[in-house]
Amino acid sequence: MLRFASLGSGSEGNGLLIECRDGDRRVRLLIDCGFGIREARRRLERLGLAPADLDAILVTHEHGDHIGGVFRLAQDAAAPVYVTRGTLRRAPVSGASAWRDARGEPRADVRLIDPGQVWEVGGVRIEPVAVPHDAGEPVQYVVDCGGCRLGVLTDLGHATAHVVRSFSRLDALVLESNHDSRMLADSDYPSSLKRRIAGPYGHLSNDAAAQMLARLDHDRLRSVTAAHLSQRNNAPELACAALSRGWGVQIDQIRLADQQQGIDWLDI
Repeated sequence: MLRFASLGSGSEGNGLLIECRDGDRRVRLLIDCGFGIREARRRLERLGLAPADLDAILVTHEHGDHIGGVFRLAQDAAAPVYVTRGTLRRAPVSGASAWRDARGEPRADVRLIDPGQVWEVGGVRIEPVAVPHDAGEPVQYVVDCGGCRLGVLTDLGHATAHVVRSFSRLDALVLESNHDSRMLADSDYPSSLKRRIAGPYGHLSNDAAAQMLARLDHDRLRSVTAAHLSQRNNAPELACAALSRGWGVQIDQIRLADQQQGIDWLDI
């Protein structure tokens, strides 16, 4: 059985918990941690967990709202960190110093992965999928727990054919719906930032997310969660309405992971 929950989702910090259960055996994974250690502990506690309950931390890319608290939390949890070489090379200095001491010796158990390289943690199958984003070697993840498949897809500028293939035939999907195109265009952001966000290596707009969702093979899909919404250039009702159109369901069937509360556990 698989369930998932969000510590929070947005530009101020991200973290997604996944728990796979098989009888008395449980495997708990955390995708990203963009929160400081105290805040991460607090948000884990809200969901009934502590750092020591984590079996592994998976990193998507090196932006601070995703990697900022990873290495410190990994030390607290005594859990390995799975990360691509490109992401590790471009990790912020604060993040890098958190996993290497002054002599360059690792403080955390860092394990390098390659996009497309499938591996397992406690029998849970994990596939890192390469995505177009303005980062060193970004990936997103498909997690398979006994044939139940969850896709986590945030921080990408456009949906490539590879992304569409990889995120088809899922049971649940957490999907970026970052901004409303008109709100972004009318915002007071500098032109350069608007171009980066809306560009092919930035973030999915509501409409782009809906179009990608419509392209997926979603015959098995039972749950869609909107994530990584901009607090200044989007509105929950706009994101959820767009994804409901893309999936072809009522708007109340779309869940929303927000910045402050994330989402509570959902069984798949």
